[in-house]
Amino acid sequence: MGACLALGSLASCASCLCGSASCLLSSCCPSTYNSTISRLAFSFLLLLGTMVSVIMILPGMEEHLKKIPGFCVGGSYVPGIENKVNCDVIVGYKSVYRMCFAMACFFFLFSIIMIRVRSSKDPRAAIQNGFWFFKFLVLVGITVGAFFIPDGIFTTVWYYFGVVGSFIFILIQLILLVDFAHSWNQAWLEKAEEGNRKCWFGALLSITIINFALAFTAVVLFYVFYTRPDDCTEHKVFISLNLLFCIVVSVVAVLPKVQEAQPSSGLLQASIICLYTMYITWSAMSNNPNKQCNPSLLSLVQPNGPTPPPGLPAPTPAPGNVQWWDAQGVVGLIIFLFCTLYASIRSSNNSQVNKLMQTEEGQGLTANIESATGEDGVRRAVDNEEDGVTYSYSFFHFSLLLASLYIMMTLTNWYKPDTDYKVMQSTMPAVWVKICSSWLGLGIYLWTLVAPLVLPDRDFN
Repeated sequence: MGACLALGSLASCASCLCGSASCLLSSCCPSTYNSTISRLAFSFLLLLGTMVSVIMILPGMEEHLKKIPGFCVGGSYVPGIENKVNCDVIVGYKSVYRMCFAMACFFFLFSIIMIRVRSSKDPRAAIQNGFWFFKFLVLVGITVGAFFIPDGIFTTVWYYFGVVGSFIFILIQLILLVDFAHSWNQAWLEKAEEGNRKCWFGALLSITIINFALAFTAVVLFYVFYTRPDDCTEHKVFISLNLLFCIVVSVVAVLPKVQEAQPSSGLLQASIICLYTMYITWSAMSNNPNKQCNPSLLSLVQPNGPTPPPGLPAPTPAPGNVQWWDAQGVVGLIIFLFCTLYASIRSSNNSQVNKLMQTEEGQGLTANIESATGEDGVRRAVDNEEDGVTYSYSFFHFSLLLASLYIMMTLTNWYKPDTDYKVMQSTMPAVWVKICSSWLGLGIYLWTLVAPLVLPDRDFN
């Protein structure tokens, strides 16, 4: 009898894994929309791949694998068993490149398949919102195949793909942060109108002051630790320009004309953008190959070794010894996790951000309980896309593709492998990519403020 019940339970689980997103909810979960569940599930696959990449790049992982008898080439030997696994490839930065390559291929495939899906009535929508078990198998299959790619020039070429993709994803992160700040500001202003005005306005003011204080503190620390009186001219220019640009966008955000055109704009959004800009500036300076101007790299790479002359790039340790969890890398992962989760559950009424992110006006996260509960009493996800999709399936997968490239660059510290894969080098192109993305991001935010004034005939509400 127990075996029959177990088989029935397994059959129901299998039907859920092969069916639609509605099966991913149980009676204990809050009722929500089909579109939200699907985005969360795809984001989970991305996070799962990220976790695998983190494990693969942990220091000492190769030594632990070589202790497994009969597994790694050059490892413990078992009579009669040939060690066939090249552990140099399945751990370290090479494994991160291959894992992220597999995730990028997976999301690129879905981005192509889901082009111009208009509603859940499209047969392809069933693929988007269901068949999760088979999707997982496809991802695993691509990942296994990626580890059989010969070294050759693969890593070097894929590095440049990662640089370009990460540049675009940094801009997407900034757009999401702007949207989050707008939604946050609007929600607290509504609560201030409904309840204790002093309390909510005080909270908004406190958060804004803290953000600006952190940004200003970062600027001071940058000048102290990342510049030298007779060197580091690039860093001085980067810090000064971004400080100036942050002051400009903060002033523009509270101009009377801008406030009249966009009442929801304010210093909270500007403070978050300024803080994020300082993080990008810090991240860029941490990739400067000049060790005189980069204390992060100095402490990371051969801390007891001699300091090379200024301007000469210094090779970093072998890939197996590269630590990715320096401070800016950890902050980058935290921001990535937040933006990925927010992109999956966001429910925004900001028309400008919705146009940029290819989404529709927000409907909220939870659905009506009555409409979500079936005849059997089980809560299921509500199909809210019968008349039209609430987000572009294709663009969402393209965003996850860019996110996988960003993770690849973050976990490897944006270091460039040389042709024989013996060392990894930090390069100035990575610095300029990050700095340019910060400038372009500030430009995008400034445009969202002045666009209604520059183009008064267009509707930006």
